Amino acid sequence: MKRARVFGCCFLLSVLFVAAAAQADVRLPSVIGENMVLQQKQTAILWGWAENGERITVTLEGNTADATADSAGRWRVEIQPPPAGGPYTLTFEGANTITLSNVMVGEVWICSGQSNMAWPVARALNPEEEIAAADYPNIRLFTVARKIADKPQDDCVGTWTPCTPQTIEQFSAVGYFFGRQLHKELDVPVGLINTSWGGTVAEAWTSRGTLAGDSDFSAILQRAATFNERNPNQASVLYNGMIKPLVPFAIRGAIWYQGEANVRRAEQYAKLFPAMITDWRKSWGQGDFPFLYVQLAPFRYARSDPAECAELWEAQFKTLALPNTGMAVTTDIGDVKDIHPRNKQETGRRLALWALATVYGKDLVYSGPLYESMKVEGDSIRISFQHVGSGLKSSDDKPLTHFTIASEDGEFLEATATIDGDTVVVRSDQVAEPAHVRFAWTDTAEPNLVNDAGLPASPFRTDSRKLVTAGER
Repeated sequence: MKRARVFGCCFLLSVLFVAAAAQADVRLPSVIGENMVLQQKQTAILWGWAENGERITVTLEGNTADATADSAGRWRVEIQPPPAGGPYTLTFEGANTITLSNVMVGEVWICSGQSNMAWPVARALNPEEEIAAADYPNIRLFTVARKIADKPQDDCVGTWTPCTPQTIEQFSAVGYFFGRQLHKELDVPVGLINTSWGGTVAEAWTSRGTLAGDSDFSAILQRAATFNERNPNQASVLYNGMIKPLVPFAIRGAIWYQGEANVRRAEQYAKLFPAMITDWRKSWGQGDFPFLYVQLAPFRYARSDPAECAELWEAQFKTLALPNTGMAVTTDIGDVKDIHPRNKQETGRRLALWALATVYGKDLVYSGPLYESMKVEGDSIRISFQHVGSGLKSSDDKPLTHFTIASEDGEFLEATATIDGDTVVVRSDQVAEPAHVRFAWTDTAEPNLVNDAGLPASPFRTDSRKLVTAGER
């Protein structure tokens, strides 16, 4: 009996020793791991957990930084990365040593949104060809596992992998085609962090603090409180579970494809979307990092007014007022019968055009025509645009489509539109005293106005009449 007690005590002591040792081990979040890409020309912020008071030394290509774990066991260091390229080795030394190999330095982008961002390469155009050709070992992929969380999380589930035909199949198609274009043009490693979830609303990706700070979002918080069970469309749950764990990993910027789930609250989205962008920028603490997004493709939304999507397009267009934002127009590459258009290659390329021009300084046409101003000229209205490139044209060499015109209080009627230099002149024999023009103001509009680079014009209206989504919260 005595021998049994001695053995039991020894076993208990050994368990406690192992537990204590494990507690003291340096641990890292999932986003910091082998095969990752660190953002070039920015201070790398690295963090993790260890025993309270434990000293951690981080070494990256001869650069060293030290930190001490706080009372919660959390530590953080800032270290300067080497030049773009690699592979490099990164070590963390405390009670234990972690060595990360095959670490690259280059450009890092967050890829987020709902199903059109989550849509995989395997379901884009020419999937077999694209997958077979996806041999880009210096493009690195990280997919955040879907998670709903009531409170901000410290970590997520995910693993960095080099881009190969074996790893690309289920990765975000828009994210991949965007990153591939950057990789080819810049000739540096590219890290893509896919954190997306189909069918989700923008408020789920926004912190509770931001939502609680504006009375226009109070209905969102009230609605979240009425659910009996947790779901991905509750306020802030995806920010908590799938965005916050990535902070403060240094990034160049973010790309975003979302809005379908907010179409019926388009007026609110005009305030919610920029609030979300501002919220992310505040969380990262990197200033106004580039935020590029896709303007939704045409689609016949069931049981909705055809103008609701147009109002969402307007909300997205208005978001360009935020600094360092960009918008890829997709009215010509959608499918009005399918909310998931397959041409993700062109969508990714158009986002990359914005990045290459506005972030990386390349001299190229990166946007289709965007409405700038109007001028009434007798029985016509002249529309001026930004981003006309070397000129405007019809994509199919046919008369311009989807223009309507109205008097001050009159109905909008179909109009003829003619290109005149860098402007478009709009008129109708039925409207003698025109006051307003609308362009592509319906969810199935696939207009043919483009610039010389073949990039389509964004839908717009010149009036300020009450929206059909007004008051929807």
